[in-house]
Amino acid sequence: MQAAATGAIGPERPGGQGLDPHQEESGNRAIYQLLTTEEGRAWTDFVATARQGRDGSWRYEAWALRGMVRWVRRFAPGGGYVYEVVEVAGENPLERQDYRALATYEEELAAAGNPEDVQRAFIEPERLTYPYAYERISQLFDSPNAPDLVVNPKSYAYGRQPGQHGALDVVQSRSPLVFSGPGVKRGAVVDAAARQVDVAPTIAHLMGFPRIDGRDITGRTSTERGVAPDVYLLRQDGRVLEEVVDAGSGRPERVYLVLLDGQSHTELLYRLEREPGAIPNLRRLIERGCLLRYGSITNFPSITWPSHNTIGTGVWCGHHDIVNPTYYLRSRREVISPQGQQFGTAQFLNPEVETLFEAFKRVLGPGAFTASVNEPCTRGADHASLERRLVGERGRLVALTKETEHEINPRWAEELEEEGHRLQGQIDNRGLAQARLLFLDESHPTPVFVYHEFAQPDSSAHEYGPHHEGARAALDETDRRVGHIVRTLDELGLFESTLFVITTDHGMATQNVELRANPARIPQREGMAAVTAEPCIYLRDLRVEVEVTADGRTARFAVLDNDADERGDHPPVEDARIIVTDRKDGVVAELRTGPDGRAACGIPAELEPGELLAAVHAEGFNARHLRLDGANVCIDLREVLYGAG
Repeated sequence: MQAAATGAIGPERPGGQGLDPHQEESGNRAIYQLLTTEEGRAWTDFVATARQGRDGSWRYEAWALRGMVRWVRRFAPGGGYVYEVVEVAGENPLERQDYRALATYEEELAAAGNPEDVQRAFIEPERLTYPYAYERISQLFDSPNAPDLVVNPKSYAYGRQPGQHGALDVVQSRSPLVFSGPGVKRGAVVDAAARQVDVAPTIAHLMGFPRIDGRDITGRTSTERGVAPDVYLLRQDGRVLEEVVDAGSGRPERVYLVLLDGQSHTELLYRLEREPGAIPNLRRLIERGCLLRYGSITNFPSITWPSHNTIGTGVWCGHHDIVNPTYYLRSRREVISPQGQQFGTAQFLNPEVETLFEAFKRVLGPGAFTASVNEPCTRGADHASLERRLVGERGRLVALTKETEHEINPRWAEELEEEGHRLQGQIDNRGLAQARLLFLDESHPTPVFVYHEFAQPDSSAHEYGPHHEGARAALDETDRRVGHIVRTLDELGLFESTLFVITTDHGMATQNVELRANPARIPQREGMAAVTAEPCIYLRDLRVEVEVTADGRTARFAVLDNDADERGDHPPVEDARIIVTDRKDGVVAELRTGPDGRAACGIPAELEPGELLAAVHAEGFNARHLRLDGANVCIDLREVLYGAG
């Protein structure tokens, strides 16, 4: 953990993420391209990073055409962080952080200018808010898997599908959140400020788990923070949502966590308020418990694999380490894709965090039976379909699957484009069969915790758009599946003692498909060396170290890969070309590095090192320009973007 003398706290586990002094030139260049190219102006909302100064101190930054903000974070008394803005140029692009904004269908369409066609409900940045922006951006850079830059597209400017998510804005970052059953208020709409990291600790609290000497968002235990045990999980970034708790209504015996992947909060409220006969099973659960009026604010990036694991662990992705569906492991020079891999992705979860599956077993004993049904958070579950651990007799599972096949809407196979989306009705139906069998099969104890993903809402909202009739049909179909689960528990006498939690992994925003936008790819298309895993950018940079001998007559260069390997070493770059010029652009020396990445040249007697410029080029890396006194030569973003030095 890095801390400057001022007490500012940088990335928790430094491993190349963000911009260090060797990346000032390439980082500034990439940010400039992302904001000022023709496509960048049309597509990019802002670019964020963590930047390390020459003195080792860290600042967090967000750059937009409308302005820039820098902030630091510090330890708060007793636990957590406080965030302090230290610099603003122009308009602070993250100043609006109201989590209550655009929380209804009407407000969302009004922000888009009340379009007659909901497929063109495009919302400009000035109409959006960015809840918990400083916390959500800062946490991302705590992981060594985090990028150098993260691009936040305009809410309507990503990809070719009518619906999309991943950004920091309130539309893409709001998930519905409902608690229903013992221990919570009944028939209530609660105006709580909730985040995705609050779900797991609230479940633990409602189940009566003990508080432990675990770590909070700062990575420090209760003891290290000088307080009594105050968390429920080995690491816990969130809080208990006391606003939903009714201690007089009993304690649940089990928890069923329903994840309606990609379901729009405003759409769910619209259906509940405008269509009294719609989604009867979800409605029953909601009326039996409490709904959070403003939902919960998701992980950033607001995207599937990171968010599912945030819900299941109570920590942001910068702490559980699955920072994106696809990300770059610098030390291995390898791109991995947990979401693309689908199966076996528990291996990527940070071993120092605890899943709810593991917490249930820690508290209730190893015999406590838990299940992950088609759910990307799996570690510690006895039944985990995405880890190929299936419990129950196969023949019975097949029979239960066939029993409800007729409820799959044939339009998915006929209308949806991507193969996975076309098959999603079948996949969700198989998940339903798994869930029912888990309670009907007597070969194991009754589950005490089930985390169940229904993916059809996400598939349809992507392909049709979040406010399209097709997305509503997907919610209707999912509601029927929820109804089967409720009836199964009812028939077994388990319903009244079960706490249901209903949420999603992210929101969903209407896209302008005509743009076919993908801003994160701009630096690569402009010729920069980078690994792009939208919305993350990993720059491939040179670590150039210059040493001038004591007599000032010789300069020695070491050219290394700026990304350390698995041993923590920076590999030398052979055959890098170094051109040294004087203040009049006369060539003083042309050098090539050897196998050890080193080269040297003489310094003219009449010149100081700071008057000589070295240009360093190597295949596969961004160029470096620096003076022989070590000062970087690069664009001044404040000057070129806002006209202020």
